[in-house]
Amino acid sequence: MTTTRRSFLDRLLRRDPDAVPRSVPVARAVELLDAGAVLVDVRERDEWRRGHARRARHIPLGRLDAEARRLPKEAPVVVMCASGMRSRGAAARLRAAGYRATSLSGGLAAWRAAGQD
Repeated sequence: MTTTRRSFLDRLLRRDPDAVPRSVPVARAVELLDAGAVLVDVRERDEWRRGHARRARHIPLGRLDAEARRLPKEAPVVVMCASGMRSRGAAARLRAAGYRATSLSGGLAAWRAAGQD
């Protein structure tokens, strides 16, 4: 599909070209991170200490509302947890607060299975 046609369809359907999907696979998450997105790990402190993605910022789920202000609103936020369950809810909360947030499908398990560190 040409860029012009895509742009027309986006306007017609009122899609936000800067919007991110509700969840993304690892490959798309890496693309977003390489383009300036922020990776946030919402697992608990003991989970974080057992291992985490090198690029991640740690904000436990219970502290997300209080600490979301540490995150940039101008860049996408990719949220991860162990399996993708908690991160879906966390991404939804961030979207409701005005962030362009998405959840990493499969969480840290998928991240590691894809060879990411």
